[in-house]
Amino acid sequence: MIEELADFVNRNEALVRRGRHVNYPILVGVGETDFIVSIEQGRVANVRRREISIDSGRFAIRAPAEVWHEFWQPLPKRDHHDLFSMMAAELAQIDGDLLPFMQNLLYFKDLLAAPRLAQSSS
Repeated sequence: MIEELADFVNRNEALVRRGRHVNYPILVGVGETDFIVSIEQGRVANVRRREISIDSGRFAIRAPAEVWHEFWQPLPKRDHHDLFSMMAAELAQIDGDLLPFMQNLLYFKDLLAAPRLAQSSS
């Protein structure tokens, strides 16, 4: 799912407009695999596996693969429906520079939920 994030996000003009001031990479950990999601003016420019440990983003969000799988369901179960719920239930962790995350919170919540929205419309 994460590999297709650009397809899900970039066709959502309202989401892209909301993130138009976001121009930096973030790290999304799906199980044991970390991905660098490069964002340019709200669009996902690239999603790639992290190759070296010093490659990073402004902040990182990590969760086990099964947690992300449930998060991306059209109707996720309790504690899997929102990033903060996942963190409160200790299902996900966030670290790094949290200022840009908090400044663009709704954008990042919707960015990471974009695969869910794409599944519910198919």
